[in-house]
Amino acid sequence: MKVLVTGGAGYIGSHTTVELIGAGHEVVIVDNLVNADMTCVEGACRICGADIPFEQADCCDAGAMDALFEKYRFDAVIHFAALKAVGESVSKPLEYYRNNLDSLMTVLETMRRHGTPNIVFSSSCTVYGQADRLPVTEQTPRREGSSPYGKSKQMCENILSDTIAAYGDLTAIALRYFNPIGAHPSALIGELPRGTPNNLLPFITQTAAGIREQLSIFGDDYDTPDGTNLRDYIDVVDLAQAHVAALERMFGGRSSEPFEVFNVGTGRAVSVLELVRRFEIVNGVKLNYRIVGRRAGDIVAVWADTARANRELGWTAQRSLDDTLASAWRWEKAVRGM
Repeated sequence: MKVLVTGGAGYIGSHTTVELIGAGHEVVIVDNLVNADMTCVEGACRICGADIPFEQADCCDAGAMDALFEKYRFDAVIHFAALKAVGESVSKPLEYYRNNLDSLMTVLETMRRHGTPNIVFSSSCTVYGQADRLPVTEQTPRREGSSPYGKSKQMCENILSDTIAAYGDLTAIALRYFNPIGAHPSALIGELPRGTPNNLLPFITQTAAGIREQLSIFGDDYDTPDGTNLRDYIDVVDLAQAHVAALERMFGGRSSEPFEVFNVGTGRAVSVLELVRRFEIVNGVKLNYRIVGRRAGDIVAVWADTARANRELGWTAQRSLDDTLASAWRWEKAVRGM
């Protein structure tokens, strides 16, 4: 299959590109490089031992998307291109809504014009908001999103569902990610945020490397065992492999309906403080951290019931938390030349 990976220069997109190529698929990457550079594309090429076609373009640009689909004939799209920081979305809601909704709608319109029938969409556990019961299943009601980022993912799922119901010429799978962390075992690709990190683990690794003076933990007064937020941290390589499984489910004719959703996590809740302390133990480093006030947009706790993905996709998270934390530190040291 020839697959377009939008946002493929980014963290999850580059890892998924590697797994797709490893599974025998052809990949073309498109990215506007607003939140990424060519580091992970170059790393992916090194891992795969091949040049991966790359096009710099914005998925909100209909003309650029038409030109791209005319140049290549795609069998499927995996759509990662989006703004993704929960905290930043609270202060920049219009940016998030315009970019995240428009990019998906433009891609879907282009797919329909060019006869590309399949899309895997990068959704998020934020669509659940603060659920009444944990762990969440795919049948857990979606609550009001706690941030514009989460709300944009809810809206994107609605756009997919309505588009497929109206036209009948597309098939989609939305993967609801939990918290991706870690890096490729080669240390050639990993999470490389621009400026101040928005996710926890890059802040941890940058603090360990001396790039950041101190790590801030946002709140220790939540109703959890140690007072810090509970999350489901999944290794990015496991997450990437779930996209390959989703794509092959569609092409194998195994989808039970035109639009399906799957939770992609480990099924284990880990607190922020537990993650910090485990990182210290696994990597033999001491982190300078302090507790600060809660961060806008954060929910108390969420983790996944992954039974449906395990059963229907034939996919299960394989990597241990310790291995994932070690991979993140190897990547940070490689990037810093340590």
